[in-house]
Amino acid sequence: MTRSGPTLAPAPGPHHGPGTGANAATGFPGIFDPWQVHARDSAFIRARDGYLATIRHDPGPPEYFAASDLDPGAYDRWLDHIWPATGCTHPIRLGGQIHHVDLATGEILTTTPTSAMPDGVIYKACGNRRSSACPSCAETYRRDAFQLLRAGLIGGKGIPEHVSAHPAVFATFTAPSFGPVHTRPVRLHTCASKAHCTCKPEPCHARRDTETCPHGRKLACFTRHRRDDPKLGQPICPDCYDHATHVVWNNNTGELWRRTKQAIERHLNQLARHRGLAYGVRVSHGKAAEYQARGAVHFHVLLRLDGLDELDPARLLPPPPGLTVADLEDAIRHAATITYLTPPHPAMPSGWLIVWGTELDVRVITMRGTGTVTDLMVASYLAKYSTKGTEVTGHTSARLTPATVELHADATGTHAERLIHTCWRLGAHPDYRSLQRWAHMLGFGGHFLTKGRYYSVTFAVLRAARISYRRTQDPGPEHGPIRTADQAAEETTLIVGNLTYAGTGWKTTGDALLASTAADQARKRREAGNEELTGQYNSATSQQAA
Repeated sequence: MTRSGPTLAPAPGPHHGPGTGANAATGFPGIFDPWQVHARDSAFIRARDGYLATIRHDPGPPEYFAASDLDPGAYDRWLDHIWPATGCTHPIRLGGQIHHVDLATGEILTTTPTSAMPDGVIYKACGNRRSSACPSCAETYRRDAFQLLRAGLIGGKGIPEHVSAHPAVFATFTAPSFGPVHTRPVRLHTCASKAHCTCKPEPCHARRDTETCPHGRKLACFTRHRRDDPKLGQPICPDCYDHATHVVWNNNTGELWRRTKQAIERHLNQLARHRGLAYGVRVSHGKAAEYQARGAVHFHVLLRLDGLDELDPARLLPPPPGLTVADLEDAIRHAATITYLTPPHPAMPSGWLIVWGTELDVRVITMRGTGTVTDLMVASYLAKYSTKGTEVTGHTSARLTPATVELHADATGTHAERLIHTCWRLGAHPDYRSLQRWAHMLGFGGHFLTKGRYYSVTFAVLRAARISYRRTQDPGPEHGPIRTADQAAEETTLIVGNLTYAGTGWKTTGDALLASTAADQARKRREAGNEELTGQYNSATSQQAA
């Protein structure tokens, strides 16, 4: 008997290859052996057979068969089961038991083993923030970051709307120079987007003389580099470049920012006392880190000026009259000159001087949607970079160990390999252990997105709101409401999972193909809906204007 499959995988006809990845035991029928299966073939087999079902015989070995033999909707059940992880590149597989507990009595009402579920496991999205590791999870993180950052500028999500009247600036703190590198200087941008710049650049390092460094390399470069030139960010002389100061600076950026933030607030509070203002001030921030092509980190920061109630620090107050955005900018430029020395190291007995670079950019943020720097633009900008990593430097790896560091570190290799080698060499000192821990990040060990305690909501609040929404929404006429009675404030049953790690990734490439296709279709439906709503809004706005 032949039956038609779902839309994502139409019935392929007879197949003789192995099927979906039930690879946890032996003795399966051939269709469940996943090895040597093309992605298309394994996807068709998954759609045809659904998942591996078992009948246990005691005594005797269990019997395995295709779930579709008993349930024509087996594939749909599998797709519903893996839906929370669709689109994820490396989902986490969890096995164990799920208990439903009565909150009033503590009694376990039911227990469901994952072995009774499709594939015998629960699929959970990896949640990786890096777009190079998992584009789907990174997109979710980016959207949350955008909402978090923008709420701190205009209010909403539990933040008072009056924060939109607080003075706010967008500042970029850069790293100092550790040696000349190949660049693409553009004096005046005439293109629409600097991210896709088509302007003609100036020569990289034009010089009238032909001076050479102590290693015999010319210090001039007359090349007008393309945007995709692999030389961008590479030292003109790798042997002259100060790799040690570079990685130590990356490693200390968190402490440098902490001191800078303190200096900004102290400067503003001294100014408030000098002017006799009624109460003090606090600077709230949202910050994203970005790697330059040379491997140095710089910070993009949103800084909002608030008032401070010392008896109730959690209360959001407008800044006292008498302080303006110009005062905030002056405080930032004053604090950007702060310096400090690291602990002594055999390679630098006096310690390394940690200081910001000379290129400090401070711009006022407008909240009316007009101007060169708006709340929408800066929130989008920081959210985008919160999903990036070291990809721009040409290096990506997991955390390094003594067994793997030699694969990525080389004292005479590429620029990134030299930086990693320097991290590992300097990190042998007890006071610099973190350099070895963060060698795969070229010394930087901070978070890529951080915020002040009172700047905005937290990721946890946004995730809880999304979970509550998904539980209560009506997905369409083909499905009923999802747990409509299971509201966050009205739950009477506690769900406790006793789960253990069972693996990472989809069982077959066909499963990954089907999950990604399902996520893509859902994403396109959402985008089409957003476009329709935008069109309706624009139409209504035009009619009102007419």
